[in-house]
Amino acid sequence: MPDRLLADVLVAAHFAFVLFVLFGGLLVLRSRWWAALHLPAVAWAAFVEFTATLCPLTPWENALRRRAGEAGYGGGFIDHYLVPVLYPAGLTPRIQLLLGAFVLALNAMIYLRVLRNARKG
Repeated sequence: MPDRLLADVLVAAHFAFVLFVLFGGLLVLRSRWWAALHLPAVAWAAFVEFTATLCPLTPWENALRRRAGEAGYGGGFIDHYLVPVLYPAGLTPRIQLLLGAFVLALNAMIYLRVLRNARKG
């Protein structure tokens, strides 16, 4: 049971990280110190997305699930948990690149606003 619980906690942390990458820039609008956490998170997520690198949390979660007597899964966290929920069927590498570019563009717009606010104040 502890292994399954740890695997579930990892999934929750992984999901929270994805949300932070997507929307953490909004926290930077409130307090600029969030940028010290958010920018490296965005850089890591972009690296993983654009290079099809497997996040180290995924094999760790799979190992915990196997030790708990459950089946692990193939692919990465995004493929297993988020693609079925957030992305349409038939996700192609081109669409995945566009989604990654969208995340970067969204955060770039937020950071441009942060910079403008910093210049004013």
